Amino acid sequence: MPPVISLRTVTNNVGWSVLSKTSTFGLKFVTVPILARLLTPEEFGIVAVAQTVVLFLTMVGGAGLAAALVVERSEDETTIHSVFWANFAMALAMAGALYAFAEPLSALMGAPGGGDVVKIMALIIPIQLCGDVAYALLARRMAFDRDAFWSVLSESVGAVSAVVLALAGWGLWALVAQLFISATLRLGGLFYATRYRPRFMFSFARIRALWGYSAGLMGSEIFNFVTFQSPLVIVSRFLGIAEAGAYSAANRFASIPNQVVLAALMGVLFPTFSHIADDAERRTRALFLSTQVCSLVLAPMMFGIWAIAEPGMYVIFGQQWAWAWPVLGLLALSKGILAPCSTYIPYLKGVGKSHVLWWVAVARAVLVSAAVTYGAVTGGLVEAMVWLCIANAVTLVFYCWTVFRTDGVPFLRNFLVTCRPMASAFAMAVAVRFLVEALRDSEFGPIVQIAIGGAAGAIIYAVLILLTERALVRDLFGMVARLRGGAQASPAS
Repeated sequence: MPPVISLRTVTNNVGWSVLSKTSTFGLKFVTVPILARLLTPEEFGIVAVAQTVVLFLTMVGGAGLAAALVVERSEDETTIHSVFWANFAMALAMAGALYAFAEPLSALMGAPGGGDVVKIMALIIPIQLCGDVAYALLARRMAFDRDAFWSVLSESVGAVSAVVLALAGWGLWALVAQLFISATLRLGGLFYATRYRPRFMFSFARIRALWGYSAGLMGSEIFNFVTFQSPLVIVSRFLGIAEAGAYSAANRFASIPNQVVLAALMGVLFPTFSHIADDAERRTRALFLSTQVCSLVLAPMMFGIWAIAEPGMYVIFGQQWAWAWPVLGLLALSKGILAPCSTYIPYLKGVGKSHVLWWVAVARAVLVSAAVTYGAVTGGLVEAMVWLCIANAVTLVFYCWTVFRTDGVPFLRNFLVTCRPMASAFAMAVAVRFLVEALRDSEFGPIVQIAIGGAAGAIIYAVLILLTERALVRDLFGMVARLRGGAQASPAS
């Protein structure tokens, strides 16, 4: 029986998810710069290309079947085991195909000589797919506290192991070992947390019943993957493996705020929207509140990275990476532009609109791939990132229109309300950018420039939010008060 969804249930689970992602953020904030100083851009690039292929095949192998378990009305044992064995069979097929074609595939993607890495990383596919069913069970039960524990533990052990191995001279294999260690530990943790044990039960009829939803979801996941990973492949193919390594390192760091806020929210919001899908008024309120809050928190982080990218790249990654600071800044800017869209994927998944999610993902993938290719061919790495920002700006309007139309609410007014926190964050970032430019030739070093820019940005953004988002701030304080009131009343009851 799914849990009763209440404000306390959602906030508690969001809290656990954010705690998990924040811990991972802190770890990556420390380990990614260390690894960047120990490894070369070429080593980062080869592993990034191999990981792109593995992630793609893992996503295809899952076929959206595990996600379909989340929206099912009950936990049917035959269905659960059928999904596990379907995933396992696909994982073996995908891993075997990748191993067989590793050499030509790595060359095709601009990483000749990376075939050995691709062959070894093919073994990650069964490890990752075998955990999908266990994670789906945790998600539908809203048991994100247990998922948070195992996520933090697996990522921590993997990251620390990578640093130790890199110091020991393992080179790019340190990054490969990190992925294996984290995936294996997380798989064991998910099985332990859910008490799930696969039994040999399989029903083609149950798989067919899930296919209508999962097919649309799988299609959208494939094209979302193309959207997120095609810039790396395009850069590697047209500009070289060193530029791909610079893109990969910058993207890893620029993605950390997304991983803290967005990944945490998406995991919780998907089952939440699924549980309230039949209540239109409640569903719409949840959509707009979560979207505004996500923009309120995520946009200033991303635009702030853009504002301090020049001193930040030097301090975090070191002198050998300093030339790539525009790449870091533009990647952060491109992600910040899409801050209002952060809740749309779990919303469309949760309300059963996987077909809408599919065609939106197709349009976005085509737009991003074409824009980045044009920038890379006509200019270079920086121009490619500029065109990525332009593509994401177009995506923002298109995505908002699609979701508002699906939910049956007016577009223009709600679009302006949704994007208002992002506009405040951008105004703040522009001011900070001018301030950092003014401090460039001063006696202040890069660390002090970052500190001054960060402090000024926090003050400016707080003032702008108090001026433009009083109603939202009032609602959030009201929610906190109700939660505190409930917590104080529960012992007495």
